[in-house]
Amino acid sequence: MNTRKAFIDELTQQLESGLPSGLGLLREDIEAIVKASMAGALSRLDLVTREEFDVQTAVLLRSREKLEALAERLTQLEQLN
Repeated sequence: MNTRKAFIDELTQQLESGLPSGLGLLREDIEAIVKASMAGALSRLDLVTREEFDVQTAVLLRSREKLEALAERLTQLEQLN
């Protein structure tokens, strides 16, 4: 979740830097609106963090290894019969 907030903050800064410096108070309002809009858009995308993705990748790898070991064992048992 912190990664998403950091991403939104960084993107907001980039957008902010393109605004004319004379906007003053409007700049803060625009920043708040952009942050809220981006947070809402990203939350609707149903994204996962990199950490969550890596954990699921590791789980999938372990499951695949177990499945391959079971398939090999089944082949060996079939050859015995």
